[in-house]
Formats: sequence, C-alpha cells, structure tokens
Amino acid sequence: MILFPAIDLKDGQCVRLKLGDMAEATVFNDDPAAQARIFERQGFSWLHLVDLNGAFEGRPVNGRAVEAILAAIKIPTQLGGGIRSLASVEHWLTRGARRVILGTIALRNPEIVRDACKEFPGQIVVGIDAKSGLVAVEGWGESSTLTAVELAKRFEDAGVSAIIFTDIDRDGILKGINFAKTLELANAINIPVIASGGLASIADIERLLQPDCAILEGAISGRAIYDGRLDPAQALKLIREAA
Repeated sequence: MILFPAIDLKDGQCVRLKLGDMAEATVFNDDPAAQARIFERQGFSWLHLVDLNGAFEGRPVNGRAVEAILAAIKIPTQLGGGIRSLASVEHWLTRGARRVILGTIALRNPEIVRDACKEFPGQIVVGIDAKSGLVAVEGWGESSTLTAVELAKRFEDAGVSAIIFTDIDRDGILKGINFAKTLELANAINIPVIASGGLASIADIERLLQPDCAILEGAISGRAIYDGRLDPAQALKLIREAA
C-alpha cells in the first residue's frame, strides 16, 4: 500500500481545492520544491503532483515549479495536469517524472494513451475523475455520460500501469474515501487502482489496510496532511507494520 502525498500547483503555489473549484483554493506553501523535500524527509516513497492550471487550460502551465520539484527530490513522482500529447508525455518523462497521468485525453483521444503505453511501458497512469458517478474532464469542468468502470475497461489491454480514481464529490472536504465506488472499480478491472479524494484521517489508513483493500495500489492524501488531521509518521508506521 503506497500513501502518495499530493502537491497541487496553482499559479506556482501548493494549494488544495474544495470540490475541484479553482476559486476555492487554499494556499499551503508558496515554495513547491521545499514542500516536496518535506514529504521526502517524512519518509514518503512517492509523490503525486498535479498542474491544476494545466488541467484547466489543456497544456502544462506550472512547468518551472514542476522542474524545481523534480530536481529537489529523489523519490519517484507521478505527474498529471494538461498532458495531452505524446510529445508532452516524453517531455516530462525525460525530465525526471517516473510516471505521467493522462486524464482528459483518455476520454477525448484514447489512442494517445495506447500509443504512450507502447512507447513508455510501465510509465502511463490514467486519471479517472467522477462527479455524481460520471466521468468529468477538462479540469473537472465538463461531465461525460460514461461511468468510471466503463472508461477504465477501455484500457484493460493497453498496458496502463495504474488508474487513479478521484471522487470529486469528496475531494478536499475531508469526508473520507469513497471506498464503495473505489473498490467497485478495482474489482471490475485488471488494472491497479489508486484511491483519491476525501482521505480525512488515520481511520482511512486503517480502512485501507483491511483485506478487501489489498487489491488497491494505494491512496492519495492532500488536505488532511497539510492541515494536520493526518500525521505522516503515524500513517507510514501503520503501513509498514501491515506490509
């Protein structure tokens, strides 16, 4: 079980959104590279990094901050937000990202995901964000008519290394992970699933370590770490002891 601390970038700063609303952004650190080093020192084994401006604009925007983070730490990073071409995938993988996350393009142009998986095996993650049960794209600004399971099944034979499933209705409001929907997805496909959205406390970590969640690759935590509701040392200790 991997616990991924999240750095979401907006205008070069580390922020957390509430329900995916860019107008509801709370700044937690104006030095993203320093925040990444803090997470590394705390013992996290991976970093989850998102260019929020990029997700909304459809192109990488916070490139300077991303490069500073990648240069500052040695732990592997998975990066998403505005990556919508093979050239952009290659750009970030050659600059040090371990994996890239493809979201909107997975719905709009799934062949790019398939091509990326062939060209960069083991380094492509698909991000599936759902609002009211349906996949949302364009930085969560548009809803589709597909469910998360329907979209994920399209990539079962593509070589995707993981699916990040975000429940937008819980993101940033500390109501707990939507285990029912996350496990429904994980049990419906043969791709590892990472839970995202709503992780609120050590109780969520304890739930993630129950036998039925062994199918999950891990979970992403943002606001709960930043505001002190989740103690990284306690969470990582529980995970180590359960391994």
